[in-house]
Amino acid sequence: MAQRWAELVEMAAILVLVSPAACSKAGQSSTARGQETAAIQATSMPRTLWGEPDLQGIWSRDVDIPLQRPAKYADREFFTEEERAELDRRIADIVSRDTTESRRARGTERDVNEEFSQTAWTTRLPIGKRTSLIVDPPDGRIPPLTPEALKARDNRREFQLALMQATEACRKRMRSCAGGTYRPVSARRNEPPPLYVFGGIANGINRADGPEDRGVAERCLVAAVPDFGTVVSGFRRIVQAPGQVAMYYDGIVGTGWSRNIPITTAPHLQPTVRQWWGDSRGRWDGNTLVVDVTNFSPKSDFQGAHENLHLVERWTRLGADTIEYVVTVDDPTTWTRSWTAKQELKKQDEVANHVYYEPRCHEGNYGLVGVLAGARAAEKAFAERRGPDPATLCSSFAACGGFDFGFADDGADANPLR
Repeated sequence: MAQRWAELVEMAAILVLVSPAACSKAGQSSTARGQETAAIQATSMPRTLWGEPDLQGIWSRDVDIPLQRPAKYADREFFTEEERAELDRRIADIVSRDTTESRRARGTERDVNEEFSQTAWTTRLPIGKRTSLIVDPPDGRIPPLTPEALKARDNRREFQLALMQATEACRKRMRSCAGGTYRPVSARRNEPPPLYVFGGIANGINRADGPEDRGVAERCLVAAVPDFGTVVSGFRRIVQAPGQVAMYYDGIVGTGWSRNIPITTAPHLQPTVRQWWGDSRGRWDGNTLVVDVTNFSPKSDFQGAHENLHLVERWTRLGADTIEYVVTVDDPTTWTRSWTAKQELKKQDEVANHVYYEPRCHEGNYGLVGVLAGARAAEKAFAERRGPDPATLCSSFAACGGFDFGFADDGADANPLR
């Protein structure tokens, strides 16, 4: 009864706001009409039983938009409808073809490494209207790196190329070996990496001295904040309680993870406490959930930013089926300025969709154990002159193969949005 009474009061409030507008609309200024529209939206916004804006549900993107604007679109914020149709046609044509020589020759190392990725990870959504998720800077690009970050990136790349230099990727001058040269096995293969980060410095190239050498997908650790979704995932289940918002991110192949956001004025955790996805603190600004995120771990890695990453997220429900997600990303040790990205998420059917909440990636998964055991077996075979030098092989479908989710490295089959 109380809930029904609240609904009647809400409807009465809407009528009070709308009725005068109908009588005096002709003489009303555009500013006044805008204020009235905002007031109506604020009144009709779905709300929880305790009065907060209701963000609950399963949400996902329904279009593909690149994070950064492709250089060929320069300062254009939007595609034309004709451009979107042509891009959809070209992408569908490329990723739906059979294996071709331009992508990988059958039976080669690259063919074996990429078989799973090419068949399972080529799902595509229609191209969205925007040319980039990034809306600031206006060029739609991540700002330049600081000198400190440039040096760290170059050191990491130098180490990776040293591990790759005796592989097929460098011998065939693939894009994944850009900046490198085909040479004998490097002595640096036995060095510790110059920097350990969440993503794995070696990124699974061809070394498996321990789990840390392997990429995040093999280690079931692909989650990162902010999360804009991937080629094959991007669902978020949002659940609210008084003083709390919980988000479950459905990641690749059962690598989902949970995030709890307290609605509080309490300060962040002490600087000595660091977490994989940072420490979130939420507050309501009208109908918008504003989340401040700090205290990232040095092992966290988002676009090269680590423990100094600072995010300000804004989650706003625009209507019955749309949430706008805006995030400002800042790290003065990584970028020369902050940058902002915007994404719209669409509400999914609660009956037709089901989210599995347990992290299934490691359950019954012997892949990583097999990689490590296989590396030891390959090293033994080489020592006994029964097999090739493992340093000349590549055991990653991404790092050495120029893997681009179904696209070729270059040419007509390359990603048209690259």
